Amino acid sequence: MKRWVKRAVGSALALLVLLSSALYFYTKDYYHAQEQVVSVFSMADHIEVYDDYTVLAADSAAGLIFYPGAKVEETAYLPLLSKLQQAGITCVLIKMPLHLAFLNPNAADDVLAELSQIKHWYMAGHSLGGAMASAYAAEHMDKIEGVILLGAYVYGDLPDARALVIYGSEDGVLNRNQLTSGTITVIKGGNHAQFGCYGIQAGDGEASISAEEQQAQSAAIITEFIQSSAK
Repeated sequence: MKRWVKRAVGSALALLVLLSSALYFYTKDYYHAQEQVVSVFSMADHIEVYDDYTVLAADSAAGLIFYPGAKVEETAYLPLLSKLQQAGITCVLIKMPLHLAFLNPNAADDVLAELSQIKHWYMAGHSLGGAMASAYAAEHMDKIEGVILLGAYVYGDLPDARALVIYGSEDGVLNRNQLTSGTITVIKGGNHAQFGCYGIQAGDGEASISAEEQQAQSAAIITEFIQSSAK
C-alpha cells in the first residue's frame, strides 16, 4: 500500500513539473510591444509606472482599468490609452503575471483601493483580458459603471447598456458566435491585433486600415460611451 502511495505521489509530482515547465515555455513566447510605444513615455505627461500597473493620469472623475490580451506585453496598449488620457480619462494599464489575465483577474482591486479619488470606474480589456475584465465587472457592478471589450465578448451577467463591444471587421481570432450581448460596434477594416501595437498575431485577418486609425476610432467610441454613461 505504501509503495502504491509513493508511486502515485511521484507520478503527481512528475505531472506537476511537466505542466509547470510547459506553462513556463508557453509564456516565454509572447508578443512584444513595438518600438513606437516608447514615444508615449517621451511625449505624454502624467505617467506613473508602478510594479503592477501604469497610470496615465487625467484631470477627470472617470477612470478606466485595462487588462491586456493573452501573451501580449502590456505596454503595447499605451498608444491607445494615451489617446483616452488626452480625452480626459485616467487610464490604468495592468501588468499581468506571465502576460495572462486569468492569473490575476482581481488585479483591479488594488487600483480601486489606491486611486479612491476616481468616482466613475470602467473596466476594459483586449481579447482574453476583455473576458477577465468583463467577469470582474459583472461581480462588482456596485463599483464598476461599465465595461469596454476589444476583440472580446461579454463574460458574465451584464446589462447590454453597460457593456460596449468593439471589434474589427477583419478580426480572424474572435469567435463571433459568442457576440450575443452588449452594445456592439464594428470598426471597418480593423483586425484583432491592432488595438495594440505588437505586430501580426497568429490567425488574425489582414487589416485594411492602420493601427493608428483603428486605435483613434476605438478611442473616440470609448470616450463617447464613457461620457454618455457616467453618472
